[in-house]
Amino acid sequence: MAEPNDAQHEHTFESADAGASTTFPMQCSALRKNGHVVIKGRPCKIVEMSTSKTGKHGHAKVHMVAIDIFTGKKLEDLSPSTHNMDVPNVSRREYQLLDITDDGFLSLMSDDGSTKDDVKVPEGDPGDKINKLFNDEGKDTNVIVLTAMGEEAAIDAKEAPKG
Repeated sequence: MAEPNDAQHEHTFESADAGASTTFPMQCSALRKNGHVVIKGRPCKIVEMSTSKTGKHGHAKVHMVAIDIFTGKKLEDLSPSTHNMDVPNVSRREYQLLDITDDGFLSLMSDDGSTKDDVKVPEGDPGDKINKLFNDEGKDTNVIVLTAMGEEAAIDAKEAPKG
């Protein structure tokens, strides 16, 4: 009768592990401006940091202002400097742009030749830049995709180097 339990337990462990690998803990006092941090469950880039010393026996507090790397929304956090905060594992990858679909998705190819079709054309500046390079100028375009905590977004584009 032990089998179903083992299988169930193993599954729980895998999903917990998968979630945990997207971030790692770091003490507040070790965080730096322009670094990344998780605030209210969102991956953010720190734009301002200040440390306030409290009373004689109080703990220093770190005040952070950060911008959500996917939505651009401003978030703030106040935390004791000795506390740990989650830092998202953020990766940047460059893909060659093959096409832009009618429904606004990028058709991308990585270095190994595999294709990726699940990244939307971003709104605003990066999206306009991608469209301008690819559609208006007909350039070979590379798109930079940022990935963190299971989300991804195209954040920039540039003309592909001539090989």
